[in-house]
Amino acid sequence: MIIRTSTTKPVRVPDILATKQNKRITALTAYDFTTARLLDVAGVDIILVGDSLATVVQGHETTLPVTLDEMIYHCKCVTRGVQRALVVGDMPFLSYQTSIEKAIESAGRLLKEGGVSAVKLEGGENVADIVRKIVSFDIPVMGHVGLTPQSYHRMGGHKIQAKHSVAKTGIRTGSREQVLNDACALDAAGVFAIVLEGIPHDIAREITLRVSVPTIGIGAGPHCDGQILVSTDMLGLNGQAVPSFVKQFAALDTEIVSAVERFCNEVRTGQFPEQRSTKTTIDPIDIN
Repeated sequence: MIIRTSTTKPVRVPDILATKQNKRITALTAYDFTTARLLDVAGVDIILVGDSLATVVQGHETTLPVTLDEMIYHCKCVTRGVQRALVVGDMPFLSYQTSIEKAIESAGRLLKEGGVSAVKLEGGENVADIVRKIVSFDIPVMGHVGLTPQSYHRMGGHKIQAKHSVAKTGIRTGSREQVLNDACALDAAGVFAIVLEGIPHDIAREITLRVSVPTIGIGAGPHCDGQILVSTDMLGLNGQAVPSFVKQFAALDTEIVSAVERFCNEVRTGQFPEQRSTKTTIDPIDIN
């Protein structure tokens, strides 16, 4: 049985800011009450309700189909299971790109209805004005640059970014210079942290040294101020190959399949449930 400690101090946005080059941040994704509760008890600092729920929970190929209402629903589930971790809600595709007014409303709904303490959105220089305006209304924002899953079609898939300079390719989008400029623009706009995804280790290190806020890496090497993974990847629950940067700390898909096989076998052979008494009535509490 897992028992919570009532003396645990909740993680707040200022606590994350204070970790810069001082303490490594731990972050994982969650989409439901049960998983969030377990991650929180284990001591993770940040729980991200990621738009990756489109692929992990809903079975889509990309993160693009998930809606704001769906994100809010899952944020509600997660926040009910958390006492310590800072819960961040992802802003899905088209919930912030069409106008500043739309972005503020979407971010506000994630806090007001979803119960999260901060929001995350993708982009750099192109969303800096949006970030600045959201932050001005006291809504904490986490940035996300590099490999941005909502740009799946533009990138031609989930491909490493910032591999080349503009001087080498003549292309600015996705270049080392652009990713660095994006991170600096978000820093200036007022984000409290920046996710660096799918970029070379050296550029991640340069960004981490350049910006004033913590960086949280995913496939960006060891020089970031923290690390985040998709929980189903890390726990071995996705039933398929994971990105090369993922370390699987468990193989729960195998454990779950084995447990269900044992359950099916015991039901079919009459081993479960055991005949422990001749009682013919069921106490109501036994069926809840």
